[in-house]
Amino acid sequence: MQKGDFVKVSYVGRLESGEVFDLTDVETAKKEGIYNSKIAYGDLPVIVGAKFLIKGLDDTLLGLNVGEKKEVEVKPDDAFGERDAKLVRTVPRKFFRDQKVEPRQGLIVDFGGTKGRIQSVGGGRVMVDFNNPLAGHVLKYTIEVKEKIDNVDDQIKSVFEFFGIRDIEPKIEGDKLSVNARLPGQIKERISSLIIEHVKGVEKVDFVESYEKKEHEHERENPEHAH
Repeated sequence: MQKGDFVKVSYVGRLESGEVFDLTDVETAKKEGIYNSKIAYGDLPVIVGAKFLIKGLDDTLLGLNVGEKKEVEVKPDDAFGERDAKLVRTVPRKFFRDQKVEPRQGLIVDFGGTKGRIQSVGGGRVMVDFNNPLAGHVLKYTIEVKEKIDNVDDQIKSVFEFFGIRDIEPKIEGDKLSVNARLPGQIKERISSLIIEHVKGVEKVDFVESYEKKEHEHERENPEHAH
């Protein structure tokens, strides 16, 4: 694979203990006893070298061809970083009382968009770890390149799919792409920049938001009164 290639990959990620923490295949999830009906399993579309995956996996893809599978060990520096002791902080118990949350070990709490895991609860103080749960771990992945995506429409759809958005119909006129989708601003910006940078021939992305008037009963009965 080369940087900028659109591909679909499947992978299984394990901790050193052998415990699976992430995977794409539904059958493997069932076999490992970690199947979750809320997760959309399936091969993951990625752009090689565009930081869709952690650096260790991204780098591995550069040495693979379609149909090849590889087992790779990823050190923290190329995964989720080392653990930072400064990210373990003491939070007054009063904070949790104000939030009407009963602190307990292992609970994940949200502090204005930053998530932390409660390490311990003692007296009036609660120790909260804001490190990524995978920080400091050596991760073991089995990764396989399932297919290469060359068709421009499919490349565009694959970018949306990576963000969990399916069933979009891209329309390309000249160098402009139009997509009918209602999305938050940040996601629109991220998707647009990825498509403009990596999809050949697309220089501009327009998001079209369609709103339809709902007919009222009396409007259907009296069309002349409809506005």
